[in-house]
Amino acid sequence: MAEHSVWAWGGFGVFILVMLLIDLGLFNRKAHSVTYKEAAIWSTVWVTLAMIFAGIVFSHSGNQKGLEFLTGYLIELSLSVDNLFVFLLIFAYFKVPTQYQHRVLFWGVLGALVMRVTMILIGAALIEKFGWIIYIFGAFLVYTGIKMFRQEETEVNPEQNFVVRLVTRFIPITRHYEGENFFTRVNGRHHGTLLLLVLVIVEVTDLVFAVDSIPAIFAITRDRFILYTSNVFAILGLRSLFFLLAGVVEKFHYLKIGLAIVLSFIGVKMLLPLIVQALTLVFNLVGAISLIPYAERVEHIPIGISLGVVAVVLLGSVAASLIWPQHAERDIDIDLPPDFGRPFEDVEDTDNEMTGTGERR
Repeated sequence: MAEHSVWAWGGFGVFILVMLLIDLGLFNRKAHSVTYKEAAIWSTVWVTLAMIFAGIVFSHSGNQKGLEFLTGYLIELSLSVDNLFVFLLIFAYFKVPTQYQHRVLFWGVLGALVMRVTMILIGAALIEKFGWIIYIFGAFLVYTGIKMFRQEETEVNPEQNFVVRLVTRFIPITRHYEGENFFTRVNGRHHGTLLLLVLVIVEVTDLVFAVDSIPAIFAITRDRFILYTSNVFAILGLRSLFFLLAGVVEKFHYLKIGLAIVLSFIGVKMLLPLIVQALTLVFNLVGAISLIPYAERVEHIPIGISLGVVAVVLLGSVAASLIWPQHAERDIDIDLPPDFGRPFEDVEDTDNEMTGTGERR
């Protein structure tokens, strides 16, 4: 495990593949609305598996790697929770039937896994070749944290969405949901369904969020295996968390502030070596050489302290949300605008109007 051989990567890949096959082939073979109990069970399963894996990392790779995995997992999971509200808005806007939402999230997760590993490998390669790029990541995270702190609400407006315009320009989209199918045939021609469009929007949304989360975890570790495994466990747990927290996620109104603090903290952590170098230069210029050792002490924040800060801030934001609830919560049951719908409109489930192959009669 310490060297993360091809066997470690391969074994982890096989494990994830088996779990996904069990999920899709055994428990979700037929489209159905995920119950609260089912979501709670699967959320517990994924968190338990993540903790077991953390124990394996502690055992085989030492405390440092184990703490890196736990910190990375906590950061990625908390940032993923921020995705949930956006997914809710997307599903509400397009009126996605509840029995098909799991299918969108399942295939969305597969795309997310590919995108995450690609971004991690590219990011790690860039840092190895251009060490200074870590400071750009840090500055970006501080900027993102400040922006998140000041942002009041998340809006979803597909009419203005570039992805919607791009997809509908090249792929004809049906005006109705065709069961759980992403593609169908209309008058002998292949068409994408509204479910396909929703899937693409979910994928792009995850990519946008990954731009924040991937640089954040590079502040914790440069180990590609730890980077990827912590991301994978957080993403896989996101699907069940969606159905578990869908009804209460908006109650955590201080969570965004907590995430803003966490991102800013991680960004400053990445910038600390540069800040210490600047302070050292200033102390030398003004003759305050005795202060240099004090500055050097804070150049590297131990992983244990980082984990503690992240955990305390996130738990504190959740606790504050429960202690001081928001009185006017925003309704997410969004209706389609009357003029929305070229080339797709009259959004409804027409499962009874299609053949078994997904072809419309």
